[in-house]
Amino acid sequence: MSKLLLLGDEAIAQGAIDAGLSGLYAYPGTPSTEIMEFVQGSKQAAELNIHRQWSANEKTAMESAIGMSYAGKRAMVCFKHVGLNVAADAFMNASVTGVNGGLIVVSADDPSMHSSQNEQDSRFYAKFAMIPILEPANQQEAYDMAYYGFELSEKLNVPVMLRITTRMAHSRADVQRKDVKKQKDIKLPSDPRQFVLLPAIARKNYKNLLLNQPSMEMESEKSAFNSYIQGTNTDMGIIATGIAYNYLMENYPDRKCPYPIVKVSQYPLPKKQITELYNTCKSIMVLEEGYPIVEEMIKGYLNVGKPIHGRLDGTLPRDGELNPNIVAKALGFNVTEGQPVPSIVKQRPPSLCQGCGHRDVYEDLNEALKEYGTGRVFADIGCYTLGALPPFNAINSCVDMGASITMAKGAADAGLVPAVAVIGDSTFTHSGMTGLLDAVNENSPITVIISDNSTTGMTGGQTSSAHGRIVEICKGLGVHPDHIKVMTPLKKNHEENVRIMKEELAYQGVSVLIPQRECIQTFARRKKEEKKESND
Repeated sequence: MSKLLLLGDEAIAQGAIDAGLSGLYAYPGTPSTEIMEFVQGSKQAAELNIHRQWSANEKTAMESAIGMSYAGKRAMVCFKHVGLNVAADAFMNASVTGVNGGLIVVSADDPSMHSSQNEQDSRFYAKFAMIPILEPANQQEAYDMAYYGFELSEKLNVPVMLRITTRMAHSRADVQRKDVKKQKDIKLPSDPRQFVLLPAIARKNYKNLLLNQPSMEMESEKSAFNSYIQGTNTDMGIIATGIAYNYLMENYPDRKCPYPIVKVSQYPLPKKQITELYNTCKSIMVLEEGYPIVEEMIKGYLNVGKPIHGRLDGTLPRDGELNPNIVAKALGFNVTEGQPVPSIVKQRPPSLCQGCGHRDVYEDLNEALKEYGTGRVFADIGCYTLGALPPFNAINSCVDMGASITMAKGAADAGLVPAVAVIGDSTFTHSGMTGLLDAVNENSPITVIISDNSTTGMTGGQTSSAHGRIVEICKGLGVHPDHIKVMTPLKKNHEENVRIMKEELAYQGVSVLIPQRECIQTFARRKKEEKKESND
């Protein structure tokens, strides 16, 4: 088969297509977004009629993937690490139901928080669910693991997590493809009650999951993705997981590290290899991207006196992502650091695009709130989160997807009235609708601003599930039509928009304001495409 130059995300997508994927479900979130975008743009995927539409949120994506697995076909679900929190209910129970068609859960972690609220490590979720993890060290392994993961899932009758991090997702390398497999035919579960988690059935399934653990461990012990690499210097042994193995090797141009290494890219941990390393070496260093999960685990069953170094004892920093220099310092190498950035170089924080409708929304809102003072605007996750920065300084929270409406409700319950929620159109359908229903049920005195730019702007302009339907959704949830106001956020409408905002801030109930203006970035791309089509 051909070789391709692919991002890690793209390698996963191509590996899944070639392995007989029938359905991909996802919600956009950096660094996982490009997996879905690659499949959506793939001619091969189109010819194979692979399902490849964005879901409203990660929970619905996870549940849809489980449904395709139920029907006997191979499914993949993709999101970033904090999206796994949203999908956690379905994810945890999927390990108890088991699978019918192979099911891979791709969770893309973001150590150093390049575009995230935290550094959470998805491996803890997989350990919690007691399912295997695949963690690639390079793009070829990312492809191979997506290709192999469905087979592993079907063999063990559980979902398989494919865990990547930002550098793996967004770096490129040559990838050698394998033969394309046919999609599975529809085949219902042999046990018609397998997916019915009534307590009596769930207890039986859970026992089977526990009995399945030795098989998972055996698969890891013999996995081609795990290896014991001999070394000449046994003063120290190294356990390197996933991409951390690459960071280690970059310190040895000849790829010959003097220390024995256990390379871990499939979990559960290969205990036999790790025990051999521990018995052979005087001390152990653990290199892993994310939390010290491996370090904690091996201290539990190996620690009988020899030092074990890693993130817990300060040999490696407790936070942030690894890199070759950090690993070199841990190995005792002299590292040449670049010159510090001079103080004359001013930091340039991100800002809303010039011409962005959110800018006018915040200018209108700041004016309307002057008589009430600051500290009462709860926001959400999207481009509009940048309203927390100068020159607007307009919002006071950003916790998780959908939290703006529910936090505003809680603040109003506490007596902070008026309370304002600012949420985007895509985030609203992701996880804001249920919060609005809570507010409607109690007629909470909150003003909800759904800043509608007709796209999922922060992650590159994917189609918003709410496009063209926000007013009807709000009516359906019970918001009184008299207090649903559509606005156009433009400078010329500033006075009118401020007047509307002031009226709704004074209303002692739920009101929804919908400033609508297309994202300036998607507008520019659309016009460029229209011009190109007219010229053709």
